[in-house]
Amino acid sequence: MATVLALYNAPTNLAAFDAYYASTHTPLAKTLPGLRSYDVNHGVVMTPGGPAPHYLVAMMKFDSMADIQAALGSPTGQAVVADLGNFASGGVSIMMFDDKPA
Repeated sequence: MATVLALYNAPTNLAAFDAYYASTHTPLAKTLPGLRSYDVNHGVVMTPGGPAPHYLVAMMKFDSMADIQAALGSPTGQAVVADLGNFASGGVSIMMFDDKPA
């Protein structure tokens, strides 16, 4: 398996972010080719020292890094990445990695 993490910083308008993310971005992202699962946090994102600077964390699972690369290179993947500018006013960090059992 391989994972994509999208770490969204607090947006300038929480209500607008939430509405757009739920109605537009999530449905689009869920159509990424090869996507196996799509999860987001519920409630405040925390660190051992208290609240994190991130407002939302999205975790997407694929079978492999090659599948992630193919998904992001597809027309849908390009649309998902381009859509970030429409709502992620606080900025977003995207990380991708292979998974292994610990």
